Amino acid sequence: MSDVLRLPRPWRLLRKSAWSLAEAAGLPLGAYLTGNALAGRDAGLLAGLAVAWLIVAARKVIAGQVPGLVMISALVLSVQTVLVFATGQTWIYLLQFPIAKLILSLLFARSAPTEHPLVSRLATEVVSLRHGGAGHPGLHRFFQHATWLWAAIFGLLAIVFAALVATQPIAFFLLVSTAIMIVAIGFGAGASALWFFRVLKRNGMRLSFTGD
Repeated sequence: MSDVLRLPRPWRLLRKSAWSLAEAAGLPLGAYLTGNALAGRDAGLLAGLAVAWLIVAARKVIAGQVPGLVMISALVLSVQTVLVFATGQTWIYLLQFPIAKLILSLLFARSAPTEHPLVSRLATEVVSLRHGGAGHPGLHRFFQHATWLWAAIFGLLAIVFAALVATQPIAFFLLVSTAIMIVAIGFGAGASALWFFRVLKRNGMRLSFTGD
């Protein structure tokens, strides 16, 4: 087993991460905004959903597999769109926020005890981290435990968002939920990064930048 984990050089890493996020969120959001501006909310929702699943299909055909972040995004968008068309009511539409977080929590929790926890997959897909995964027990345990951490974060967000939807005006909910989301994701990312480097040090491993 190699004690060196490889990452692309910083510029390539930034470009890879930016494209992964664009596939998962940026392109569907752009399609939604365009459709909404041209033909209204329903057209925007359908356009965003169509782009999300087109990306899934293209990834499957071209690469033979679909990145976890892209698939999660498509599934969450599907749930959101069904909710909107099934109800047409604003307060029920807002339920997409806690429901989306609940889905993410369940997906992370389901994968955590397996040989391929979601954090391990996302580390490979989003930042191109080359690692031994299940081949290195210490690193594998980190990925499993970090996946449980993110399952807990998204589960807590689902509870908080559900309470806010039920008790707060729409404008206040959107403002507060955005702030809470930024803080929670920042905390999770920071905690995961610090934890990761501690695991590397404890197991005598190091990072190396490559040109790939």
